[in-house]
Amino acid sequence: MIAMKYLSLALVLLGFLYACSPIPEADGHEIYKTYCVSCHGAKGNMGGNGAFDLSASALGLEERVRVIHTGRNTMTSFKALLSPEQIRAVAEYTLELKQNQ
Repeated sequence: MIAMKYLSLALVLLGFLYACSPIPEADGHEIYKTYCVSCHGAKGNMGGNGAFDLSASALGLEERVRVIHTGRNTMTSFKALLSPEQIRAVAEYTLELKQNQ
């Protein structure tokens, strides 16, 4: 009986610690590797499945956020998979692909 009380207390404390832990920032590069690299490629210029060349794209940050959020042509919308913060992070990362060319 005492063991159950200690176990319950430990679980409550773990839940409290988890709830109070800082929220990690969205990592645009990791999100890109997970969701985008299969069509756009590691450098953004693969063009798989009709994907646009991100290394040559003239779209600004807000336009990229909109495309990721709503989709475009053959690209699906990611609004159901990614939070607004994650969408912005991956859009910012795609700007780095243009700069690295």
